[in-house]
Amino acid sequence: MSVIKPFRALRPVPELASQIAELPYDVMNTEEARELLKENPLSFIQVTRSEATLPEGIKDNDPTVYAKAKENLDAYVTKGQMKQDATPCYYIYRQQMGAYIQIGLVATASVQEYRDNLIKKHELTRKDKEQDRINHIMTTKAQTGPVFLAYKSKGLVNALLLKYMSNHQPVYDFTAKDGIKHTLYVVNDPVRVTEITELFKQVPSMYIADGHHRSAAAMLVADELAKRPNQTGKEEYNYFLAVIFPEKTLHVLDYNRVVKDLNGMDVPKFLAKISEKFTVETIEKNPKPKVMHTFGMYLGGKWYKLTAKPDTFPEDDPIKSLDVSILQNNLLAPVLNIGDPRTDKRIAFVGGIRGLKELEQKVSDGEFAVAFAMYPTTMEQLMTAADKGLTMPPKSTWFEPKLRDAMAIHLIGDEQDE
Repeated sequence: MSVIKPFRALRPVPELASQIAELPYDVMNTEEARELLKENPLSFIQVTRSEATLPEGIKDNDPTVYAKAKENLDAYVTKGQMKQDATPCYYIYRQQMGAYIQIGLVATASVQEYRDNLIKKHELTRKDKEQDRINHIMTTKAQTGPVFLAYKSKGLVNALLLKYMSNHQPVYDFTAKDGIKHTLYVVNDPVRVTEITELFKQVPSMYIADGHHRSAAAMLVADELAKRPNQTGKEEYNYFLAVIFPEKTLHVLDYNRVVKDLNGMDVPKFLAKISEKFTVETIEKNPKPKVMHTFGMYLGGKWYKLTAKPDTFPEDDPIKSLDVSILQNNLLAPVLNIGDPRTDKRIAFVGGIRGLKELEQKVSDGEFAVAFAMYPTTMEQLMTAADKGLTMPPKSTWFEPKLRDAMAIHLIGDEQDE
């Protein structure tokens, strides 16, 4: 059973939604956020990356940063740029990227189900990133960015959402600068709200597609706030903001790798070394991998196709048979000496939305020596790992389009705890 709950979202007034709603904090750095705010001072990045509104040189985790996030969030409300819905609602969030469309339900999910692993994880979290989100939630008294959840759909929920959309007008309908179209519907009919809640009780479990740090932080915040006297377990902090999608509709892209050097080897020696575990061929056209266990490699101005040899991985192991594991275990670690890709400064990651030209550019600019184009991890692989309680390697998946922050914010302050 999946427990979800409607909530009173704080969200932009319709005429400002396209200016306020913004990409999540973790797809840009502080410098990029500063530049974005020069173009669009209303961007919600002033809350999610509030250090960009402070003098340069301040550390990301300085208490002033979180206090500024709270101040900036309150300013939206004071100026009438964001308002809170009067009654608990669900929200339907439709995104369109070219011909691809995904439709999700904006709701709050149960922290207890996260604790009980009914909301399933597939990645490890880092304490510093958890603490950053904890500080942000505790100071702003808000969950400003949603967790991206998936579920195995039988079609009932989606059919209901599509029917609702056909009979109602959206409150937001805009195309962002990156070409992604965002549409939001408010479900405030009590009968429909109850129907959605009951339908999700038939969903056995949900899966975190993206947002492991946000969901972990929500649980740790709830643990802390539950220590206060006279708590009932029904407070808003016992739920976290999520957008929930049927898994078959999700668009998983490749998450590519670039490495700064060849670990002291010249190109011929490097090619000879990796040929022990991979079949290596030069490729003139279409270097993007077409099937699992193949990789594109850009080196010295040329593209190569790498095909993993059969003895490089066990087919029946849901983690070791992942392409990200095959590359890590047979090339990045033994050949390039990158033992922990989460902490090694010699490796960086490039989301598939940027295309292979981005990989070529990074190598051609001289900052990186070699790039690897990956075949995308599938939702089936993700859910298999999560069902078995296994941890996937870091940077295994890249989902597009990204959910925009501030489409709907979940407040957890004392005034909500009724």
